[in-house]
Amino acid sequence: MTAATEEQVQAAASSGTSSSRPFSAFERLVAWRYLRSRRKEAFISVIAGFSFIGIMLGVATLIIVMAVMNGFRTELISRILGMNGHMIVQPLDGPLTDYADLATKFSAVPGVTMAIPLVEGQVLAQGFGDASTGALVRGIRADDLMKLKSISEHIQSGDLVGFASGSGVAIGSRMAEQLGLRVGGTITLTSPNGDVTPMGMNPRVKAYTVSAIFEMGMSEYDATIIFMPLEEAQLYFNAEGLVQSIEIFAEHPDAIDALRKPVEEAAGRQIFITDWRDRNRTFFSALAVERNVMFMILTLIVLVAALNIVSGLIMLVKDKGSDIAILRTMGATSGSVMRIFFMTGAAIGVAGTIAGVILGIAVCLNIESIRQFFSWISGTTLFDPEFYFLSQLPADMNADETVAVVVMALALSFLATIFPAWRASRLDPVQALRYE
Repeated sequence: MTAATEEQVQAAASSGTSSSRPFSAFERLVAWRYLRSRRKEAFISVIAGFSFIGIMLGVATLIIVMAVMNGFRTELISRILGMNGHMIVQPLDGPLTDYADLATKFSAVPGVTMAIPLVEGQVLAQGFGDASTGALVRGIRADDLMKLKSISEHIQSGDLVGFASGSGVAIGSRMAEQLGLRVGGTITLTSPNGDVTPMGMNPRVKAYTVSAIFEMGMSEYDATIIFMPLEEAQLYFNAEGLVQSIEIFAEHPDAIDALRKPVEEAAGRQIFITDWRDRNRTFFSALAVERNVMFMILTLIVLVAALNIVSGLIMLVKDKGSDIAILRTMGATSGSVMRIFFMTGAAIGVAGTIAGVILGIAVCLNIESIRQFFSWISGTTLFDPEFYFLSQLPADMNADETVAVVVMALALSFLATIFPAWRASRLDPVQALRYE
């Protein structure tokens, strides 16, 4: 302990702070002195620095990864539910020929925002030249398509006037790009279920005008979905006067179970009901498992940094043996010595956690700009929409998760300091001098 330090400690001790309440000014002063690096303690300071950086990066990484995974799940749910119904009704006692009346009855059920009759079918879509791709045609009424905000509010080019007149179709932006199509262009659809002839089933081939191009931000839908007027889809798929299903959109998708009984009563016939959770159960279960596993794996980063605090404090206790003896002879209790070294180690954890939270929040708020910057630096497409379904990298910070990360980091940091601090407090003045 330097002369200046001894004078300050003696002044603090003589003022009676050493025997006052725990974590007094005397204890904080000594702990702060031990945190400051000096030439002969450079190696200990390096360990403390790595501990600080490790905790900061661990906390920041946890916050960023959890925010991105939350954003990924939120965006996928909003887009999936924005395109598909929350509840799908299919008949059990015959074809849905009374779909218009049923849709009106379902729309009147409290908690239901709209009910949309649909005809669906797989086709081969061909555009300019030899470009072709598989597609899903969804036959829908023009008024219902206008109610689908995920489509009607994301028209990239063209409009739905031609669709409403029954003479055009709406396709996704990625499909238009793949097929080399623009508004006013012609898309040729081929369905294996066509006209029945004496020679068997002939594929049905028909060309349609592209009246609108939409981009809802989910690449899977933008590349595969074609919206067609309902009456035209019924003719094209040999389903005149009927639909395959009615999709119901609820005001509160998470409370969809409460709508099952009212919808069954409104139907007045035998129906089979599935909801969005049944159709996407495997996908969202995999997301939840991945999220929990990532949290546990990234927690190990913080744990390793906390163990560095242990090694740094043990070396500090060994180096400060004579200081411990001086403190004890000046009247410092073993509890006071323990609190001094506890604060020394805990300060690293607290500072690293605060810095990690700030860094994590800063990255989350600018995640898309950072992605574009690294894409530009590397010359590659990071977070390719073709694989991750979304056109932008989302980040949705959850307050409860952020608090849990902070509590976990602080708890590990505090636990890591207990043993070295306890070891320092167990040294009496004579043993401390020998330890030195």
